[in-house]
Amino acid sequence: MEHNIAAIATPAGKGGVAIVRISGKSPLDLASKMFEPVGGVKVKDFEPYKMYAGKIDGGTFTDFGLCVYFKAPKSYTGEDIVEFHCHGGENIARGILKKTFSLGARSAEKGEFTKRAFLNGKLSLAAAEGVADMINAESDAEVRAGYNLYTKTLTREICVFQTELTTVLAKIDVTIDYPDEYAEDLEEETAQIKRSLEDVRERLARLAERYNTEKKIKSGVTVAICGKPNTGKSSLLNTLLGYEKAIVSNIAGTTRDAVEGVIEIEGRKFNLYDTAGVRESGDKIESIGIERAENIIRSADVAIFVADLTQGLSEEDGRVLEMLKNKPLIKIINKSDLLRDDTESDADVLVSAVTGEGINKLKELLFEKAYGAKESLHEAFLIEERHYNALMRAKETLARAVNACAVEPLELVAVDVKETWDILGEITGETATETIIGEIFEKFCVGK
Repeated sequence: MEHNIAAIATPAGKGGVAIVRISGKSPLDLASKMFEPVGGVKVKDFEPYKMYAGKIDGGTFTDFGLCVYFKAPKSYTGEDIVEFHCHGGENIARGILKKTFSLGARSAEKGEFTKRAFLNGKLSLAAAEGVADMINAESDAEVRAGYNLYTKTLTREICVFQTELTTVLAKIDVTIDYPDEYAEDLEEETAQIKRSLEDVRERLARLAERYNTEKKIKSGVTVAICGKPNTGKSSLLNTLLGYEKAIVSNIAGTTRDAVEGVIEIEGRKFNLYDTAGVRESGDKIESIGIERAENIIRSADVAIFVADLTQGLSEEDGRVLEMLKNKPLIKIINKSDLLRDDTESDADVLVSAVTGEGINKLKELLFEKAYGAKESLHEAFLIEERHYNALMRAKETLARAVNACAVEPLELVAVDVKETWDILGEITGETATETIIGEIFEKFCVGK
């Protein structure tokens, strides 16, 4: 990491300010050749973490902006960093970046600033993934989960497991190295080792279980709005979204394919699918739409079954309900504005897509079906499939170690315990391969 790397750290396009970032061994030397501070101070005398105003040389033009120096190791990458804060025109930032290249910097690769932070011990690998999750977040909950990863919440959990496994390995080593001292108590020592491993395995399993809920924060909760034709499913979708997405018509079968939209409830993403009405149809195109609707219904996390009591329940309704019998389900009666006050039903909520009645209650039910009571939610951080797969592998390897305690010598138990430690290290980055590291940082933008 001898070379200075440079990149534009702000999005492309016009704006008030753009930032060109340089990191490496000597970015301050580079800055001294293209920045002229006001007030007579010299660049080489800059105080760290202080903004200086002055002229920035863009090669074929000059801009007036700011320069700031971050001194290693107290910087994002752990190296010396210089940033130019210039006016936000695309040509200005590109020109300043090109000037840094002419002075010896090279173009940063995707995620190279954060990769250097990881390699210099500023971030764990999981924390670096949290940075990417925050940047790519599409909901408040994703931002919070990414921040929890970035602040090493998962890393701390994993380090606790690794510390306990290290203690077990030390105990095994002592027992093996001094067999005479532990000969009489070997059975009890092995039993204690087994209990320690079982405890770690159970806690690993509980942590892994959180993924089933927390992964929805990143992917979103898939919600199928289903029912027979002409019950108001498209009107309901439009009302939930707050704009006209689906075509609404009193002609049955208007929706030929799934229409989708995204809403946030309590900061969490819900992917809504208005499916074609499920019924027997001789129309080839509508039949394809119905088949797709059935696939969405089967794969959905939550389903909203829409009935219209002005039509009454039918055989087609029964067919849909049969498909939903093992799925979190909200039964609603639509067109409640047309019902008499004495109408009886077993619906979870009465809704009117016209007046908005029951919509807030429906959103509350959607959240509860997807996540349970809000009061019982953990602060999420287990949202990456890579982390979940590693936890599952570690749990299986540790189970093998537990079983080996009863039938194998402790030397072989230690092999499985060490493998578990290494698998957990893939999450923090301690034992991650170059391939894993490369794949993770390839997902970043160039300026980060």
